[in-house]
Amino acid sequence: MLDLARFPRIDLIGAPTPIQPLDGLSRHLGDGLNGVRLFVKRDDIGPVGGGGNKLRKLEFLLGQARADGVDTVITVGALQSNHARLTAAAAARCGFRCELFLTRSVPRDDGDYTGNGNRLLHELFGARVQLLPGEADSLAAANERAAELESQGRRPAVFPSGGSNALGSLGYAACIAEILDQSAAMGIAFRHVVTANGSSGTHAGLVAGLAALGRDPRQAKSYTVLAPLDEARRITLDKARDSAGLLSASVGDDAVDIDGGHRGEGYGIPTDGMREAVTLMAQTEGLLLDPVYSGKAFAGLLHDVRAGAYRPGDAVLFLMTGGVPGLFAYRGEFGDRGA
Repeated sequence: MLDLARFPRIDLIGAPTPIQPLDGLSRHLGDGLNGVRLFVKRDDIGPVGGGGNKLRKLEFLLGQARADGVDTVITVGALQSNHARLTAAAAARCGFRCELFLTRSVPRDDGDYTGNGNRLLHELFGARVQLLPGEADSLAAANERAAELESQGRRPAVFPSGGSNALGSLGYAACIAEILDQSAAMGIAFRHVVTANGSSGTHAGLVAGLAALGRDPRQAKSYTVLAPLDEARRITLDKARDSAGLLSASVGDDAVDIDGGHRGEGYGIPTDGMREAVTLMAQTEGLLLDPVYSGKAFAGLLHDVRAGAYRPGDAVLFLMTGGVPGLFAYRGEFGDRGA
């Protein structure tokens, strides 16, 4: 059992998010799944801001901010950042001011990408948005703004990209404990818990939680969608160790299992596998994957299942991390259905 009581926390999730089987997808693909049983953990749903995995991290980040007397939270991300959306939404709910420093990190300038999806919602939730070129150091700009606010007598806190520091990653240490409780109640032992790896905090938290609970940290697996494989592995391992340290646990050199084969040309750049994964999930389960994170990760999982990486009868849990507003920013990738 994880002892998280000493960490200030604001409840943004409520009840445990459900785990459900992908029966429709399994019927559709039939023998193509090689007898593997697929399930999803619905971290895409939630009571704040449209839901998504960043809420688990924000529970701890905003909890500490409240304990520290913070009045303004500042964070960074790409133009279509899910983390920025949920930080703005959670800040609104909890009574913080919010400022976002967003970079044009993806080479797109169409109206859907620059004005729809998450970008539409950032300011709707009341955040002050500063747009920066893709090469800008957004964290440095955020820290400069924090210093300016401090000089005015304000109490700011700066959150990293994705909320993915040691404290924020505790959200997914808590999540893996939740998953293990649910799997025991279901009578199912998941061989892997699979997710997307962007800013690395979700995977890092899963690893830290597994280590703290005395379980094999390689039960968690991710597909990098942001950094190249070696960099993603290094960053994830460093963050997992930092988060595990908060839990008085340790993480070995071989604790991180990441696949780099489904990133495509880079962050936010669509792949054929992503398009197939998003479409399959929508048309067989009525569930929505996002085009940047979970779409690519689920494409990786489908590839591995089809390639025989799992044994017949294996149960695999896919962590749906949200990001549905991003679909509207990528409308053209799924056919232009405008008037």
